[in-house]
Amino acid sequence: MPRKIVIEQNIPYIKGRLEPWFDSVVYAPASDIDAALVADADAIVTRTRTRCDAALLDGSAVRLIATATIGTDHIDLDYCRQAGIAVASAPGCNAPAVAQWALATILAWQRARALEGRRLSLGVVGVGHVGSIVARWAGQLGYEVLPCDPPRERAEGGDRWVSLDTIADRCDIITVHTPLNRHGADATFHLLDERLLARLAGDKPRLIMNAARGAIASTQALLDAPAHIDLAIDCWENEPDIDRVLLQRAFVATPHIAGYSSQGKLRATAMAIEAVNRHFGIQAEAPSVTLPATGAAKVTTEGIAASYNPLADTRTLKDAPLKFELLRNHYALRDEVH
Repeated sequence: MPRKIVIEQNIPYIKGRLEPWFDSVVYAPASDIDAALVADADAIVTRTRTRCDAALLDGSAVRLIATATIGTDHIDLDYCRQAGIAVASAPGCNAPAVAQWALATILAWQRARALEGRRLSLGVVGVGHVGSIVARWAGQLGYEVLPCDPPRERAEGGDRWVSLDTIADRCDIITVHTPLNRHGADATFHLLDERLLARLAGDKPRLIMNAARGAIASTQALLDAPAHIDLAIDCWENEPDIDRVLLQRAFVATPHIAGYSSQGKLRATAMAIEAVNRHFGIQAEAPSVTLPATGAAKVTTEGIAASYNPLADTRTLKDAPLKFELLRNHYALRDEVH
């Protein structure tokens, strides 16, 4: 039997499931998961607030990190590879919830800008688990969808893909659903920068949305954006110490909860437990969820609007910016679109 597993305490639906298989199961807030706590642990189950690198792991007994998140930019993958530490994430676990956030935000923005009933163009940057659902649902709702995904374009070919500059030139709405890559041909760090925003010329209303990773957008570039560009931000640079001026500037401002559906959390926890099971050869029971990770087969404007109101979460965060982490950790999980 493995000896010890450390679990970030705000991961839902996990308590009691691994206790029969470990001598010690320790639940701790992310701020308390340090080198001393994990020194004798066989595994860690975490989220984005735990930086998993040499400072945390050097000399520890850890051989598995299972993160109940889509992304892994909080994990030093090169270090883990060299140290023989396996890493498992939960790709696509909350994709329908993030797509719900995106479409509900677009509909709220159209109402606020008196753009209801118009056929608008939507640029989807990153057409993976989340972006593919956003694109499919938006197409069903009548938007002109322009997809941008250089890795997929190289792999699949075809003429349906457009460049980021084309999206900036043509689209009324831009939504980003890429991983955070700081280097290489497909770097996404500060993808939304001064140069790109300068291409959004004219004075017609535009909406830019970031529910991917905070550092994909330059805070300064967003602050300097002209008034005709509205912002919807769920992921922020320097969370939870977010820029207060940008917070008030944003049309929609939420505390990194776009993917916080009960079904998404069930999937993430199940995927983390399944990773632990595979690694240690155990059979801990994982939670189940009936809704598909690919999202509802068909949606309607009324169904999206009724399923979630991002402006309510915006008011809450703007009224209490110092409670960013508290609001995130104690968010009332919503249902995805059926």
